[in-house]
Amino acid sequence: MVEFDQYLGFLAFLTILTIGFWLMIFLITFVVPYWLTGNLIEMWKERREAKRAERLEES
Repeated sequence: MVEFDQYLGFLAFLTILTIGFWLMIFLITFVVPYWLTGNLIEMWKERREAKRAERLEES
């Protein structure tokens, strides 16, 4: 027979496992793509500004 404290430990384990699972799903589906997209946009803007500054120096 399972004692009450073992039952509470099992429930705590399942709770932590479930929270970790949904946190990883959230990170993989929202945070990482948001971070990568923002980083790529910033790199594109910096390259565009560098090309613009290079053209102004040549003129």
